[in-house]
Amino acid sequence: MTDAQPAFRTVVADGLPDLDQRLSEELDVVNAAATPGVPAARELTVRVLDGDDELAAGLSGWTWGVAAGIAMTWVRASERGHGLGATLLARFEGEARERGCTHVFVTSFTFQAPGFYERHGYREIFRWEGVPTPGADDVHFRKEL
Repeated sequence: MTDAQPAFRTVVADGLPDLDQRLSEELDVVNAAATPGVPAARELTVRVLDGDDELAAGLSGWTWGVAAGIAMTWVRASERGHGLGATLLARFEGEARERGCTHVFVTSFTFQAPGFYERHGYREIFRWEGVPTPGADDVHFRKEL
């Protein structure tokens, strides 16, 4: 007698927020089991609002143990060059330090803001050339806090 194999179905789709949330929760369980005593990963966001409470700039990322990561940084086009990005970064790094982080990771395509991160003390640790397209690179940075 053999055990019956369960039937599986694979589904490919565009972004599914519910799936992202479920995967995050499942991975949190795995990560917690592998790193006992380390605080669970936490999201970390910083927003800059204008006088009308509209988003002028934002940064989202995470902290986990001694590491922090920046996932997305954005500054409204009309506000670029006025220090909002520096404000986002400083507030993010400050909170990451408070949470016990000793370094921050971030990636930036060459057509985005690698110079911004370099000016704020980030050093390049890896470059993936030709990504996402020929003539552009995906640059990975790290900063010690």
